[in-house]
Amino acid sequence: MTVRPITPVILAGGSGTRLWPMSRKARAKQFLPLVTGRSMIAETLDRVTGPDFAAPMIVGGASQADALAAAAPVNATLMLEPAARNTAPAIALAALHAEADTPLLVMPSDQMIADRPAFEAAVAKAAALARDGWLVTFGIEPTGPETGYGYIRRGEAVGDLGYRVERFVEKPDRGTAQGFLDAGGYYWNGGIFLFTAGAYLEALETHAPDILAAAREAMNGAVADDNRVSPRLAAFQRAPSISIDYAVMEKADRVATVPAAMGWSDIGSWDALHELLAHDEAGNALGGDVVAIDTANSLVRSDGPLVATIGVSDLLVIASGDAVLVMPRGESQRVKEVIEALKATPEGKDRL
Repeated sequence: MTVRPITPVILAGGSGTRLWPMSRKARAKQFLPLVTGRSMIAETLDRVTGPDFAAPMIVGGASQADALAAAAPVNATLMLEPAARNTAPAIALAALHAEADTPLLVMPSDQMIADRPAFEAAVAKAAALARDGWLVTFGIEPTGPETGYGYIRRGEAVGDLGYRVERFVEKPDRGTAQGFLDAGGYYWNGGIFLFTAGAYLEALETHAPDILAAAREAMNGAVADDNRVSPRLAAFQRAPSISIDYAVMEKADRVATVPAAMGWSDIGSWDALHELLAHDEAGNALGGDVVAIDTANSLVRSDGPLVATIGVSDLLVIASGDAVLVMPRGESQRVKEVIEALKATPEGKDRL
């Protein structure tokens, strides 16, 4: 029996507002060189090359088609979502475009994975489970009691490949998260999945048939132009906006997790980026045109004007385009308050 190579499905429709002001509608987080000199989507695509992988499929908004095309390898398929409908419908489009027995490795385009061999080992185990009919989610080995991630509780072992998922847990408070770490058997839910196209579509048929019906109708009238596939807007808009976790993974029976300690980060905040980057002797992570005098334990980054700091510590200072963001370390989740304030005025919306 011929084993099909894995098709990477790269989800690139996010806006990355938590990294405003560098991440904006016109240039979202996945297109930014945050950790290395390359964009996040370029790093993601690079780790899914080689003999085990087929040409990638990149799923993103039609409004970002040109940016996606510029980032994509020449053999990639661009699945252009006509409307934002969250991950479950987006993945349905990709699954409908693939052969039923094709393993799909579904990954966000804006995550960092530092340990590539560990990632490849986890993919190999997940692919074996997927070919046996399992819906697989990668369980990120936790390094602390994070409250910003959902958790996966493992159940019984599935051979030596992974574990049946006992339950998914919503984002906990700090005490609960610490309890998970103390108990063991819990992983962060990193939003990476592997299953065959057919298994995912069958799960949608059972647990979210309205998503499948809308996606199938949208694909039936899709326009294919070279490597770009444009599903029908009116049909796709009828799909509920819901994540794959809520629509399928929390409801299906044959759901497994493969634990992975692979240097994973979703870089979901400026605090997270500060922790990830290399620091100077004063604990600073500096980037761009920056002069830091008597400055300690800070992230100072600019892609435009010169930024100078004097006599400060524990700050996050981000300058980009027409905006400057300044806040204490530990407060970066409050960027959403700035986003809401900007949404309230026409002038503000233009800066998102």
